[in-house]
Amino acid sequence: MSKSSAPASSGIAHEPRPASSPAKRRAADRSEQRMAFLLLSPALLLVIVFRIFPLGWGGVLSLLGQTPSGKVGFVGVANYVALAHDPSFRDSMVNTLILLATLPIWVMLPMLLAILIHQGVPGGKLYRAVYFFPAVLSSVIIGSIFNVVLRYDGNLNAMLDTFGIDAVDWLGNGSTALMSLIGVQMWSTFGMGVLIFMAGLSTVGDDMIEAARLDGANIWQTWVYIIIPTLRPIIEFVAVITTVGVLTSMFGLIYVLTDGGPGTSTTLPEFLIWIEQGKMNRPSYAAAISVVLFALMGGIAWLQIRIMTRNANL
Repeated sequence: MSKSSAPASSGIAHEPRPASSPAKRRAADRSEQRMAFLLLSPALLLVIVFRIFPLGWGGVLSLLGQTPSGKVGFVGVANYVALAHDPSFRDSMVNTLILLATLPIWVMLPMLLAILIHQGVPGGKLYRAVYFFPAVLSSVIIGSIFNVVLRYDGNLNAMLDTFGIDAVDWLGNGSTALMSLIGVQMWSTFGMGVLIFMAGLSTVGDDMIEAARLDGANIWQTWVYIIIPTLRPIIEFVAVITTVGVLTSMFGLIYVLTDGGPGTSTTLPEFLIWIEQGKMNRPSYAAAISVVLFALMGGIAWLQIRIMTRNANL
């Protein structure tokens, strides 16, 4: 048979498929975008209605107040000027700074406990459950428990008395009330941090730790040079969520344990907002405090994110 009689279909199988036109690709992209927006729209609507709109309305409300004519109207930054001269607000900000100064403990304590459990401390599974249990309790329940423990005739002072130590007014003394409150909040929340660090430790390869030990590294060197650098993203994440949490989630404990007292020694901005709104019926003034608290949290979060980004680029 001659070459000219070869089947013509042998070359057809190798012909390339025609590429889609740019117009068709753009139409497909627009269709995907519309579908993505459709799927995200319920969550986006909830964020707008319950987050963005109240935030914007709070900013507007903070600029309103009682005008010299006795009517409610625009007063500009008068509420913020009043905040600058308000001793209660100033005390609440000082208490906030003291609270923020203890943040390294909030981060380091659950990390160390998670490392100990990960290293195989006997009863590690039991400890993990015990540490997490307070996280499922409401702040009102926790406050009621520690109100019995920390009051002047409570269990803690009874235990100290057995060792010959004088009783301490943990919640009624201005020098100890805030630290007692911080200690209770730390006890009730650090279990979540333990679980987060435990999840992070699962990414630390046992071969790395074993190699370090074979090279002569002791436990301290293994922690400093292997485990902690590996956990750096987890440490930064826990620091951010802890900062936001301690600034916005202590109202229940304050209300049950101290009611902001004695004096203003345990008053934080979020509790002062409730006082101005609920007791003093000054919503515009409370809104101004809310805006300041939001700006404080935003500034701290921005700073922490900048530090995290810079460390990630090193």
